Amino acid sequence: METAFTGLAGVEHPVVQAPIGSATCPELAAAVSNAGGLGHLAVTWRDREETQRAIERTSALTDRPFAVNLVLDDATRERPTDEHLSVCLDAGARIVSLSFGDAEPYVDQVHDADGLVLQTVGSAAEARTAQAAGVDAVVTQGWEAGGHVQSEVATLPLVPRVVDAVDVPVVAAGGIADGRGVAAVLSLGADAAWLGTRFLATEEANVHRGYRERVTAVDETETVYTGLFDKGWPGMSHRVVENDTVRQWRAADEPEPGDRPGEDAVVAESADGTSIERYSEALATPDVSGDIDEMALFAGQSAGLTDDVLSADDVVEQLVAETESAIDRAAGLRR
Repeated sequence: METAFTGLAGVEHPVVQAPIGSATCPELAAAVSNAGGLGHLAVTWRDREETQRAIERTSALTDRPFAVNLVLDDATRERPTDEHLSVCLDAGARIVSLSFGDAEPYVDQVHDADGLVLQTVGSAAEARTAQAAGVDAVVTQGWEAGGHVQSEVATLPLVPRVVDAVDVPVVAAGGIADGRGVAAVLSLGADAAWLGTRFLATEEANVHRGYRERVTAVDETETVYTGLFDKGWPGMSHRVVENDTVRQWRAADEPEPGDRPGEDAVVAESADGTSIERYSEALATPDVSGDIDEMALFAGQSAGLTDDVLSADDVVEQLVAETESAIDRAAGLRR
């Protein structure tokens, strides 16, 4: 299971837990890393103190590599990215993934701290630009992915296009939830697989029980690629579980923002009393109360392969065993 990416990142297995927003937490990232994969913290929406605490807590739970993710899109920036990145590096993070923007202004900052930079891309052209900027690896995100999506190309045609376009390691994302998917992207030339929805359905993930139950209950046809849940991040496409909010909007002939059904309705509330309106991009964490099923239930098409809730280390162990089995079967067919 050694690949160019496992050697680069210093991990045992070519398995990366995606930075699934507020669902990430030190317990999840550390569990994945301790199992030999690469755990991940999403820190974009955390303030400096929260970011520092999360990284230090993860470091206390694992002595193995883990990554932090920063989203570069202007709509997400509550503080300058270079300052936030400095907090991450000062707290001890040494693998940084960047998405939804240009990594070039931040590559030297990470390299000067002896760190690695991963950049998410949605096309071969974007991959070439990222390599020219000096990133250490690229992440190809196919449109099957859950959460906010950077591409309109499916994983199967995207991965070989990117592999042919760059010389740095390639990590494949989108629609992968079991070892067969990992083996498939490895056979396409990728050096690791990046999984979000599968790790959303783990005991450690920081998600509401109702959200987790919906993700494990749906099949591959019950997610929607849309721009509907845009309050908080306007203009960014995403994939969610189809729910009544989606169905009511469709029944109303898909009106534009401002004219959508229940536009200003409050559907849930966070622990600090913050109202969560319909069409908000807020993620359903355990402290949220209200009608969870009306919220943005981010999940990829791989939800159809995500039927149970396991511990994160069990997921990694299962993925590795399934991947090795799938590779052995493919080798047998070639013989």
